[in-house]
Amino acid sequence: MKSTAKTVDEYVKGLPEDRREAISAIRKVILDNLPEGYQECMSYGMIGYVVPHSVYPKGYQCNPKLPLPFANLGSQKNHMALYLMCIYGDAKTDQWFRKAWEKTGRKLDGGKGCIRFKRLEDVPLEVVGQLVARMPMAEYIARIESVFDSRTAKGSKAKVRAAKR
Repeated sequence: MKSTAKTVDEYVKGLPEDRREAISAIRKVILDNLPEGYQECMSYGMIGYVVPHSVYPKGYQCNPKLPLPFANLGSQKNHMALYLMCIYGDAKTDQWFRKAWEKTGRKLDGGKGCIRFKRLEDVPLEVVGQLVARMPMAEYIARIESVFDSRTAKGSKAKVRAAKR
């Protein structure tokens, strides 16, 4: 559910108590481990962790008016979710994350970059903290640019092939 809260504190205060506790605990782990330079803000109607425009003026490729997303944390209608742009398109980090999660004995309910959970106990906080800590901003920006560049190159090659037909 997209919130209309203007600040992260307002967002958290508006959550039901059980979700407030879970979101607050995960938020604390993220903030305690977030490498230098990332900012916490409201993004997509939930808590966002982003590369600010002051560091990366290009913003997010899909909408350059928005800062480059790193992770989001939110309360949805039927679950809570952790959106991990920081693993999307990074097979090595994604594989590490999934293995580390599984080693805790907790079931991972998620897709390419979205982790869904219903209770705080479903989330291995130490794994979330380790994931966030292992992605310095400069490394993240370089990886994202590499992913964007490869997609642009693939699109350009497809257009050239189509034009030759």
